[in-house]
Amino acid sequence: MAQPSQLPLPAGPGQSPPGDGQRAAGRGLGAGLVALAAVVAGTALLGVAAGFLWAAVAPRPLIVVLGPGAPYVANQETSAFIVADGWFTLLAVAGGIISGLLGYALAVRRHGALAMAGILAGGAAAALIAKWIGQRSGAAAYHHALALGRPGALLHQPLMLGGRGALALWPLAAGLVAGGIEAVIVLRERRSRAAARP
Repeated sequence: MAQPSQLPLPAGPGQSPPGDGQRAAGRGLGAGLVALAAVVAGTALLGVAAGFLWAAVAPRPLIVVLGPGAPYVANQETSAFIVADGWFTLLAVAGGIISGLLGYALAVRRHGALAMAGILAGGAAAALIAKWIGQRSGAAAYHHALALGRPGALLHQPLMLGGRGALALWPLAAGLVAGGIEAVIVLRERRSRAAARP
């Protein structure tokens, strides 16, 4: 004969069966981790596009080859280095704004803090990927021609990001956009609640 303590208790009105809260929490965490991975991957793809775009639009300084492995900048007063950094900065801020908006709309509203962490981590990864792609674009051909060292040959130096501070702009912009949207929504909800009180 079964003891009464072994029989499952029926859930009362408005109550969930035992164990449902743990299953729901597990599903919520799993969905949050999937959102985290999706946001990081999507933002990294934006970084790939930004890297190719930086390589396409940023100017490169003209180099005169003096001999094997001996480059010399043709115009010492060139602004190509500064303009290339400016393009990277612009692309990083634009990428951060885009990834912040999309990440908030597609993930943060539903999954909260994990998705927000994905926006920040994805922004950092995207900036590093964009830098890597931009700096590798044309580098192999440049180094090969430099190794041949035909005196007087003109080459375009590969892109080089002048400072590391620009790498922080992507996650910073993404975080500010997504966090700013969340702050505005929270403030509106508080005002509407305060206005509804007698």
